[in-house]
Amino acid sequence: MKVKKIIVLGSCNTDMVIRTDRLPVPGETIIGGEFMMTPGGKGANQAVAASRLGGNVTFITKIGNDIFGKQAVELYERENINTDFVFSDPNNPSGVALITVDGNAENCIAVASGANKTLSKEDVEKCRELIESADILLMQFEIPMETVESAAEIANKAGVKVILNPAPASYLSENLSKNIHMLIPNMTEAEIISGIKVTDWDSAKKAADIINEKGVDIVIITLGALGAILKENGMYREIPIETKVKAIDTTAAGDTFCGALCVAISEEMPLLEAIRFANRAAGLSVAKVGSLVSIPHRKDIL
Repeated sequence: MKVKKIIVLGSCNTDMVIRTDRLPVPGETIIGGEFMMTPGGKGANQAVAASRLGGNVTFITKIGNDIFGKQAVELYERENINTDFVFSDPNNPSGVALITVDGNAENCIAVASGANKTLSKEDVEKCRELIESADILLMQFEIPMETVESAAEIANKAGVKVILNPAPASYLSENLSKNIHMLIPNMTEAEIISGIKVTDWDSAKKAADIINEKGVDIVIITLGALGAILKENGMYREIPIETKVKAIDTTAAGDTFCGALCVAISEEMPLLEAIRFANRAAGLSVAKVGSLVSIPHRKDIL
């Protein structure tokens, strides 16, 4: 079987993570907790997840001319990710995310986008041939919207499957919706896009209906510990988590799900089986603290 090409277009950050008993309230300082610093960013997390789980991955991103960016590229290369299309911005630092994780695995995140916000339509144009030769293009919203829209249009016209994880949640334009093959929001993102508060299977179905009406063919809403729901061809399928795990840190769970799903689709797994594979990968990721360090390898998934 031909090895299919997955392109991830998105953000590269350095994650600075502090683990505490609880999240601080505004104006409060909490002493104590473990600290770790690792490369992250939703784009990077998804690229690493796809590569570790067996995908043929190229990462399009932008870094600053600093130690954080250089260390990130070295890590991607160790992860067998093609870094030929990692651009460098001489005027802005690499992106940084400050993450606090509490004892219940909930987190709060503040991001300084840095070079990510200068990943442009012009950069995408330099990657046109690469994108048109791909099988799957996976993107998120930690880079400029016009960049995402430009890449989606190029890919869709070339028959490439465009998969979008709309995170952080944002308005879904008509121009973008018509070029998306599959949308993968979590509960919060689905609520912001649809206007429906998502708390369970039934409310997720209502949100999926509204998102579907925006022109997206396939909608998969991830529901945390419940699993995921699929709407395709007017039909719903509930895909619950098969094995329950104790969640320690959910930071990269959604990114792991997206990367894993792209690998499974590239291997031509039926979509329900692909979602179950992604559920298992995401479930493993929440059992460890951190983003990249929590992403499983293919051998970890039974």
